[in-house]
Amino acid sequence: MAGSTFGVALRVTTAGESHGPGNVVIVDGCPPGIALSVEDLQVDLDRRRPGQSKVVTQRKEPDRPEILSGVFEGRTTGTPIAILVRNVDQKSRDYSEIARLYRPGHADYTFDAKYGRRDYRGGGRSSARETVARVAAGVVAKKILAEAFGGEVLGYVVQVGDVVAEVPEGVTLDAVERLPDGEPNIVRCPDVAAAAKMVELIQRMRKQQDSIGGVAEIVARGVPAGLGEPVFDKLKADLAKALFSLPAVMGVEYGAGFRVATARGSENNDVFVGGEGGVRTETNRHGGMLGGISTGMPIVLRAAVKPTSSLPQEQRTVTTEGEAATIRTKGRHDPCLLPRFVPMAEAMVALTIADHWLRQQAVGAGLG
Repeated sequence: MAGSTFGVALRVTTAGESHGPGNVVIVDGCPPGIALSVEDLQVDLDRRRPGQSKVVTQRKEPDRPEILSGVFEGRTTGTPIAILVRNVDQKSRDYSEIARLYRPGHADYTFDAKYGRRDYRGGGRSSARETVARVAAGVVAKKILAEAFGGEVLGYVVQVGDVVAEVPEGVTLDAVERLPDGEPNIVRCPDVAAAAKMVELIQRMRKQQDSIGGVAEIVARGVPAGLGEPVFDKLKADLAKALFSLPAVMGVEYGAGFRVATARGSENNDVFVGGEGGVRTETNRHGGMLGGISTGMPIVLRAAVKPTSSLPQEQRTVTTEGEAATIRTKGRHDPCLLPRFVPMAEAMVALTIADHWLRQQAVGAGLG
């Protein structure tokens, strides 16, 4: 299968399936000397892992990473980093009854159309389980950004169903992960009132044997101006590809997004100003990128995530031979993907920006 490698200067290759022995990622191009440990990886893997709260899938995976290469005495060596995360709680028998059925909303039919065969156990390669490898790689990218220019990438949930949050600028990781009373913020929405409504809605969907979609926002702060290319490798294009490569993403926008369709140019343009910090804009409707190149303002993206396709309620479908049938999807599934989607989206944004930063360093050194 081609298409399992992402990036140019920072190249990430993943392998593994939902119900195989494990998932592995190789990160090639990471500079030497960056501090990296299993404990560093575990933080974001815990944010992504199943079974972490009452509003996510109850599959129990500890997601303990094993660093197989590329790190010596706690620091990267500059050689490829290999990280393995083993699967320990597969229940493949839950899927044996659907081996000959196409699940609505899944990649079952398209895999058969492309390859003539598929791993029906939980979706195989198309399962969101594959993203555990990307999140591990994203930790490496976040380390690169922090060391290179103090950059950070932070995601949070801004909408679940018809519940829309009001999120202030400058939101912190602590506000995303914890409520004011110190309890875990299980939907990762910094608007406390909206978060409570989101939890109630997700729980209602689970009781109704249904699911619900929503929107996550991802902000990259501290990114210097000048990253990206002006035509096919625009930073915005690569960020869109990165987010669209994640399971269940149905739409991506940045800055003002689709609101520009009804705006006038005089309303939409961001005015440039100068000052001690250099050139910036008074507003950020452009979302931190102009002409496909970063401006130095925060990069702001949003991803629309569809409702989970796996449902325990009966749905109409067909068999692999095209005969009419019905299906109830067994197994353990998220009634809403958004809480666990956040660290996945952060990882892909961090990997994209780190890749473009390393590419820009090569250009500056006369190597590009």
